[in-house]
Amino acid sequence: QAQLVESGGGLVQAGGSLRLSCAASGSIFSINAMHWYRQAPGKQRELVATITSDASTNYADSVKGRFTISRDNAKNTAYLQMNSLKPEDTAVYYCYTKIRRTKLAPWVDYWGQGTQVTVSS
Repeated sequence: QAQLVESGGGLVQAGGSLRLSCAASGSIFSINAMHWYRQAPGKQRELVATITSDASTNYADSVKGRFTISRDNAKNTAYLQMNSLKPEDTAVYYCYTKIRRTKLAPWVDYWGQGTQVTVSS
């Protein structure tokens, strides 16, 4: 069994920055692409950024040029650097990935518990 733990959320003024972390722990053989999602009140969860195991990245149009996703495979951790934050970035941010416990085990979905990001105007 593995788990994802996010950290780094908080309250920041518009124009400020935050760095989120998503650490995977437990029984891990390999980790697939890692993703950051967010969900604002009354809205559907949306994909914000993706980083593959070989570090290819992709971003939602709304965050391109402001957010940067990265990962440290040695630490089983993904990061989301968020700059030039806007009030509309306010949401709960979730980390998601698939993990295998062994080379032959199936991929299993994991979500983090979420971390609140609030941007004041």
